[in-house]
Amino acid sequence: MQRRKFIKNVAATSAVFSIVPSFVMGKTHVPPSDTLYVGAFGIGGRGAGVISELTKTNRVKFVSLCDVDDRQVKQSQALHPKAKRYKDFRKVYDNHLNDMDAIMVATPDHTHAAIALPFMRAKKHAYVEKPLTHNINEARIMTQVAKEHGLVTQMGNQGASSDGSRVAREWVESGIIGDVYKVDCWTNRPVWPQGLPKPSEKQRVPKELDWDLWLGPAAMRDYNEAYLPFKWRGWWDFGTGALGDMGCHIMETPFSVLDLGYPTEAEASCTTGWIGDFKEANYSDSCPPSSIVRLKFNTPKHGEIALNWYDGGLMPDLPDELKDGETIGSWDGGSIFYGTKGILVTDTYSRNARLLPSNLMNMISAPEPYLERIDGGFNGHQKNWVDGCLNGIKTSSDFTKSGPLTEAVLMGNLAIKAYQYKVLKEGKKVGDWDPYDYPGRRKILWDGANMKVTNYEKANEWVKGTYRKGWELS
Repeated sequence: MQRRKFIKNVAATSAVFSIVPSFVMGKTHVPPSDTLYVGAFGIGGRGAGVISELTKTNRVKFVSLCDVDDRQVKQSQALHPKAKRYKDFRKVYDNHLNDMDAIMVATPDHTHAAIALPFMRAKKHAYVEKPLTHNINEARIMTQVAKEHGLVTQMGNQGASSDGSRVAREWVESGIIGDVYKVDCWTNRPVWPQGLPKPSEKQRVPKELDWDLWLGPAAMRDYNEAYLPFKWRGWWDFGTGALGDMGCHIMETPFSVLDLGYPTEAEASCTTGWIGDFKEANYSDSCPPSSIVRLKFNTPKHGEIALNWYDGGLMPDLPDELKDGETIGSWDGGSIFYGTKGILVTDTYSRNARLLPSNLMNMISAPEPYLERIDGGFNGHQKNWVDGCLNGIKTSSDFTKSGPLTEAVLMGNLAIKAYQYKVLKEGKKVGDWDPYDYPGRRKILWDGANMKVTNYEKANEWVKGTYRKGWELS
C-alpha cells in the first residue's frame, strides 16, 4: 500500500477495528488475561532491550517484528523466531492488525508518531520509547488519541517506575526543604557527535537497509554513515539532541515531584561553532554540542518554578552545602531541588534522593512511604505496561503524563532552535565580520493550552514540524 493511501485509509477504517478478545481470534490465542499479543517496530538497539524485558514477563507473544535494517535484528529474532518479520510497518498493519492487542515502537524519534498513530487509532495499546515524539504537535495528538480510545500506554522512561521520584516527592511534601522554587537538571549527553556540517558525500546504501523507509517523514537525502545506526540523535531531522534523549529521564523527576505541566517560557544559550578565525559556522541541521535551557512553570500547588537544563559537559552551580569530596548527582546527570529551607539531590532516573548537607540524612528520619510503588521498580517498567494492558492497573508513564512531559522537553528544544537560527544582515555575506542577526535569542513565551508561541512566530514552524510528501499526519 502506498503511504499516502495508507494514511487516508486509517481514519476511514479505524472505527471498524477494536481490541477483540484474543480468545475469539483463533485456536492459537489464549485469553487476554494471560497473554498480550504485540507488534514490535524498531527491534535493534534500545528496541531489543525492550523486547527482552517484555519477554521476561512470560505474558507477551510477538506477532511481528519490524525493522528497516536487517543488521539490527538478530537478537530479537533469536528470541522470537516464529514472529513474522517485516521492514515496512504498513504491511504489518495490513496483515496483522486483528492479530495484535498492542504495539511497541522503538524507532528513531522522527518516526514514532508516523508508526504508532495508525495502530493507536485502531485501538491498539502502545509502548513508545522516549521521547514520545519528534515535535510538540505529535505529542499532543498521541496524548489525545490515547485518551479518546481508552488505551493503555507507556513511554519508555524507566525512571518513572523506580522508587526514586516517589521518595523525592515524599521528601518534598514532608516540608523538609520548604517551598521549592528552582530545579537544576543536567546530563553528560551528547555521547555522539553534534555541532557538525550536514554530510555532503554520497555513500552506498547498505544492502540490508531500506533507506527510504528509514527516512520516513524526513526529506530525501543521500545515505551517509554519519546518521546511522546511533548518531541520528544529533540531527534535527531525525533526533532531538541531548535534551530530547535524556530530558524525559531526568526532567521526569521534577515533573513527577512538582506536577509541573506545560512551561510558560523557555530561553536557551548554546555553544557556537566556528569554521575559521572569526568565521562562525552555520550548522543548523545539527543539534549544538552543548546547551543551557531555562524553563519556567506556573504550578497550582507550588507557584512559579524555574527549571534549568545543562548538557554537553556544562554543569549547574555547585551548592555551598556540598562538602569536599562530594559530588552532585551521578556520573551521567541528576537533579537539584532548591527549597526555602534546604536542598534535595537525585541521580539520573530519580535514583538516590538525598538531602544537602549530607549529614542531615543521619539527623532527619525519612518520611513514611505513602505513594504506591511499581512492582519491580526501574526494572519493572515494561512489566508495568503489560500489567496495565492485561489487568487494568494504571501505568507509571502513560501518555496523559508523558505526553506533557515530552512537550516540556521539546519546548526546550524550541528555544535551542531559536537560539541557533540566524539570518545574514543586509549587505553581508558568510565570512564577513559580524554577518548575522539572531532574531530568536529571546525568551520564548508559550501558550500551552493553545500550543502556540506568542512572541516569536518563526518558532511556531517548529511546533508541528515538516513532513515529506505522502508522510503527512492525518
